[in-house]
Amino acid sequence: MALPDLHTVKDFFDPPARSRASISPDGARIAFLAPWRNRLNVWVQDLDPGSEPRCVTADETRSVMSYAWTDDPRRLLYTQDDAGDENWHLHRVDLDDLSAAAVDLTPFPGAKVLGFEASLGRPGKVTLSLNARVAGEFDIHELDVATGELSTLVESPGPGKVWFQAGEGDWFSARMTTEGDMDLSRSDPATGDLRQVVVWEGADYPMGVYPFQITPDGTGMWIGSNRGTDRTRLARLDLNTGEETEVDSHPAFDLDTRSQVDPARPEPLIRDHRGELLGVRYLGERQVIHALDPHFAEVLANLEKLSDGEPADVSCDEHGRRWVVSFNHDRDPGATWFYDHSTGESRLLFRPFPHLDPASMAPMTPVTVTARDGLALPSYLTLPVGIDPSGLPLVLLVHGGPWTRDAWGFSPAVQLFANRGYAVLQVDFRGSTGYGKAHARAAIGEFAGKMHDDLIDAVDWAVAQGYADPDRVAIVGGSYGGYAALVGAAFTPDRFAAAVDVVGISDLANYLRTQPEFVRPGLVNNWYRYVGDPEVPEQEADMLARSPITRIDRIRTPLLVAQGANDPLVVQAESDNIVESLRARGVDVEYLLFHDEGHGFVNPENQITLFSAAVRFLAQHLGGRADHG
Repeated sequence: MALPDLHTVKDFFDPPARSRASISPDGARIAFLAPWRNRLNVWVQDLDPGSEPRCVTADETRSVMSYAWTDDPRRLLYTQDDAGDENWHLHRVDLDDLSAAAVDLTPFPGAKVLGFEASLGRPGKVTLSLNARVAGEFDIHELDVATGELSTLVESPGPGKVWFQAGEGDWFSARMTTEGDMDLSRSDPATGDLRQVVVWEGADYPMGVYPFQITPDGTGMWIGSNRGTDRTRLARLDLNTGEETEVDSHPAFDLDTRSQVDPARPEPLIRDHRGELLGVRYLGERQVIHALDPHFAEVLANLEKLSDGEPADVSCDEHGRRWVVSFNHDRDPGATWFYDHSTGESRLLFRPFPHLDPASMAPMTPVTVTARDGLALPSYLTLPVGIDPSGLPLVLLVHGGPWTRDAWGFSPAVQLFANRGYAVLQVDFRGSTGYGKAHARAAIGEFAGKMHDDLIDAVDWAVAQGYADPDRVAIVGGSYGGYAALVGAAFTPDRFAAAVDVVGISDLANYLRTQPEFVRPGLVNNWYRYVGDPEVPEQEADMLARSPITRIDRIRTPLLVAQGANDPLVVQAESDNIVESLRARGVDVEYLLFHDEGHGFVNPENQITLFSAAVRFLAQHLGGRADHG
């Protein structure tokens, strides 16, 4: 079998031709993201064949990544931050007057919209959470979309505490206790006193209860619950009694909650324009959707005939007749279809990357690695096309979080490395979510311990299977994955021929001390529980012992570091300090600092610069296929 053509880095990291399509409430138009001046912007197009798309936003400094239709199809909302600072502002686009610029509806310097959704039973209004008053406190506001009038409904009771409204004016308080448990209480409308509705044990929810969605009738909430079970299922919480009732579950899989940490992922609950529940997503090796509405069950059966991928973004008009769906796929990502349930008509609207031939992409295969203590580690192996899969250079690609997981689907980085001749292995090490409480809890106290052993065991598995050359292994990752890459270089320097750290943590204690103010109350439930509290001397000492910065003298692995200067989570000092310390020892470290990026690199030229450097760096130290030029 012949080797596939060598794709350029731009082939994988240029903006998609189109992506993230959704249908308007009246079913007449679709919106989608597409490039304008090399930045993704929102475009709108009539669904009638032959109509021309119109660009309706004009951001030429940073791509728009998230937008939503309002209940009035004449208006769209989108969020945007400033150079990666994650202070999201909410903007309105008036589709009937494109001569007018988009309106910043939350024009407060340094403020952040944490989330927004349509106000139940109040057309033209959205409810949003905003910290314009105090940086660490998110007040609840109602926004009149047409006028931009913003009304404060209730102020936050303090850091880490939020209010939400359900039913006819009933207010509820959600907060994390000092022990890390989650308390939900109801406010007495006469006295303002709080009555506890339910408490969730924090150890079971390192990232909090999710989903956490009010039902349209306002009497309950749909929640992801693992009370009394290892797996997370969908339950309904009665807001009067606190009683949980199972709505749906899968015998082996957890709810797919990756959207909790990655807004680009589809939410686990599939709902219509009224907020009614249509279906729920579960995730094992592959996605499974359970239809909870008879009409949607019929629709889903026909949608799933359109592709051998997995339905990702799903939207419908207000009547449930016209649908737009994109598909997750390991080799043909994001193919987006229109489907009319009343006529049976379907047609392909677009492929986001039409220049990529699916036949030249590398299949991603689910595999299971057994850790040295017997824990099963679900993993994904991607082998290059056209090469004998034996004795290959290996890229161990470590996901961030760590409270998330890898999954089957298209990854530009995976495909780039496979196209260069590397085997790519992704491991859902202990601490990864989506595999039950026990798998997550197994990571408590195991940073740079058993969590790293899992990665080494995965490399040993790939070598034992004959796929990987033990002398040509690189560890690559971002965020927690960047920390893991630094741990690999500092704790097991003899196992890796190269390491690539993107916005990774080098000093666990400093990382926690520099978190944004609004994040800190939630640390007790994950970082403090799993790693430690840097204000407790004994725990700080243990954290430093697990930090790469304290093992500078052991690092001899060639290292590439990349950092966003505006990163609010992993601050620039995390990369500066380790680079400067190594250079003081005379160790050559390649350092890429992007002044217009934050924690997740967005601008395509920065992505291309980063991965071009990574390809060259890995080829130098592992001997993969040479890049163009």
